[in-house]
Amino acid sequence: MRALRLLAMALHCCWLLRGAQAKTLRGSFSSSSARETRGQSIGQFQFRGDHPLLCVRINNIATAVGKEAKLYLFQAQEWLMLQESTQDYSCTEKLSKAQLTVAINYTEHNLTLSQIPYPQTWYVFYVDKFTCKEDHDNSELEDIPFEMVLLNPDAEGNPFDHFSAGESGLHEFFFLLVLVYFVAACIYAQSLLQTIKKGGPMHTVLKVLTTALLLQAASAFANYLHFSSYSKDGIGAPFIGSLAELCDIASQIQMMYLLLSLCMGWTIGRMKKSQSRPLQWDSTPTSTGIAVVIVFTQSILLFWEQFEDTNHHSYHADHSLAGTLLIILRVCLALSLGGGLYQIIMVERSTLKREFYITFAKGCLLWFLCHPVLAATALILNDYQREKVITMGVILCQSVSMVILYRLFLSHSLYWEVSSLSSVTLPLTVASGHKSRPHF
Repeated sequence: MRALRLLAMALHCCWLLRGAQAKTLRGSFSSSSARETRGQSIGQFQFRGDHPLLCVRINNIATAVGKEAKLYLFQAQEWLMLQESTQDYSCTEKLSKAQLTVAINYTEHNLTLSQIPYPQTWYVFYVDKFTCKEDHDNSELEDIPFEMVLLNPDAEGNPFDHFSAGESGLHEFFFLLVLVYFVAACIYAQSLLQTIKKGGPMHTVLKVLTTALLLQAASAFANYLHFSSYSKDGIGAPFIGSLAELCDIASQIQMMYLLLSLCMGWTIGRMKKSQSRPLQWDSTPTSTGIAVVIVFTQSILLFWEQFEDTNHHSYHADHSLAGTLLIILRVCLALSLGGGLYQIIMVERSTLKREFYITFAKGCLLWFLCHPVLAATALILNDYQREKVITMGVILCQSVSMVILYRLFLSHSLYWEVSSLSSVTLPLTVASGHKSRPHF
């Protein structure tokens, strides 16, 4: 029950954070907030193409006119230059740098931007006549409820697309991903289930790997549902979107524990056993303890990253401290585990075992390094391309990694069934007198 309550709290918090990035924005224009921050931040959007649209609707026209309410739009490049500038701009001077200004004096106001040659991020701020006044008490002023819709042109050139330039294509990507998972399940699910039911030395590995894959598939399906709803109203299903992120985090944790348990078990076992004895996967207190500590650290960083970056996707362009630490952790693990596997491969005389380790090393390193490599590559791309490249690239690379591991473990599981010499020729075998089996 306690775990369920913690899960519900995490989902609720992620839901609240995610709502801030919806492209149909609802809230209140506040003179107090605008004065405190020299312009109330309403949201941001990556406009693209011919004639994108900003539509704002309010009911309290009299209050808006009395306050001389306005919306100021800044291009991201100009806004960042103002933020980083050493020159001390006054409130009025900073606002005068805005590329567009919209007076809020109608119940509904539509602002059509001129043709944008390439996708650009725009920041929207609310300002009124009290924003730059230092000595005015506006605590009694009434807030103005609003609804704002930010739209890009669709394939026919009409402003109906809620997706920003950085999100376009993700809906179609998750649809194709779910379709692939469904087709693969129809083809392989029955035979995989039969293999797992037979038991054997690969039994636990296949169960954990299958659980991680099911979590990844659930994350893809939840993302598809969220983006399907998002494409219609610009809000989507934030709770489902947060559930997708949590499923992905659970999959990451499951895979991390699997790979670490295997690699740590081999490395530590190699140091304790003579070279003549068959290599076994031992769930020793040392290997289990190391795996648990590293997985716990990764879990903290994953949740920290989700709460620190409100632009929620399963993967980020790593502007946050948590994202940077997560990348460093994965690189260090890849170097450490890769080095351990390399040493084992170099001294291994059995061709079968050597091929097993080499294939496993490929799948392992691909899993750990795909995110750091793609995040580094994304630095040379435009802002609107980074999230998409990282999100799609990491999911595809990790899917390929899972396929490599599945082929490896399934092929060796079949060999173990027909070979009476499997206990001395294959890695990951469990001796008959060995009572300790790894648990996940």
